[in-house]
Amino acid sequence: MQSREIHLKRRPIGTPVAEDFAMVTVDAPPPGPGEVQVRNLWMAVDPAMRGRMSDAKSYVPPFALDAPMEGPAIGEVIASNDPVFAPGDLVFSRLGWREVFNAPASALQQRDRSALPTQAWLCFAGMPGLTAYAGLMRIARLQPDEVVFVSAASGAVGSIACQIARNTGCKVIGSAGGPEKTAFLRDVLKVDAAIDYKAEPNLTKALAREVKAIGATGIDVYFENVGGDHLQAALSLAHNFARFAVCGMISQYNVTDAPTVPRNLTMIMTKRIRMEGFIALDHMDLESEMVERMTAWNAAGQMASAETVYEGIDKALDAFWGLFTGANIGRTLVGFLG
Repeated sequence: MQSREIHLKRRPIGTPVAEDFAMVTVDAPPPGPGEVQVRNLWMAVDPAMRGRMSDAKSYVPPFALDAPMEGPAIGEVIASNDPVFAPGDLVFSRLGWREVFNAPASALQQRDRSALPTQAWLCFAGMPGLTAYAGLMRIARLQPDEVVFVSAASGAVGSIACQIARNTGCKVIGSAGGPEKTAFLRDVLKVDAAIDYKAEPNLTKALAREVKAIGATGIDVYFENVGGDHLQAALSLAHNFARFAVCGMISQYNVTDAPTVPRNLTMIMTKRIRMEGFIALDHMDLESEMVERMTAWNAAGQMASAETVYEGIDKALDAFWGLFTGANIGRTLVGFLG
């Protein structure tokens, strides 16, 4: 059996380009002792992968050159040399960017086919769900009736954060770029207010307008995905003792010059804001609780699975680039169903 996989050929400078990668065809022999052979059904791409393409020190090691990259994936076991797994089992791994692979059983986690749709294990019941859940419930200590501002609210994590906040009884303001995405926020995610930041000459004034429109005086929680002008607006409209959960700053990931820094950072002090960065991997103890609540919300019709799907591994890089061009809504998935 043969499999195609995408290798990192060189480390990108600024925005990654096609020449930084290579499509490689490899043999997939039968699994050895203790190994399992898996055919990927779905893989996901996310902005954090950009960081692993450089060799800067981080909380996870960089992608190796001339080797397949890694990413979250859901696959089906096609052969097993381990007693825990059998052909047909649905499994999660971090071995995306390839069609078929062999791995030790310890690299795989079983998932329940009957509990949720297959893609959900990469979306609201996967790492994006855990990220949003940990950020709001543990880092921000979310309470009912609070006002929550979510940037990149139509993205993989932001779209789930909006729904968790809504399901917890909060008022939600979401920001996204373009009329299609803001319509998605209003019509699908059911936020209380949506801001098209691309259409606003002053994001701070836009946020102030929407805060007033929903009958509030400020925000209690900010779920940070963007940085720059969004962080500046959130600081301006924050109540005293507001909590900021810093998940990401996608506006800064590909910059090669000085980053954009808010001009009102002193408000962290004057408003006594608690601002905390976090990584979902530090909160894996919340995973079972998160899955239980997501499953219940899904059964009650309170979770919309937001996905942009690209078909085939040859479209995986297009899926990744779409994260930075604003082309994607929700979790960006690559399907291997053909």
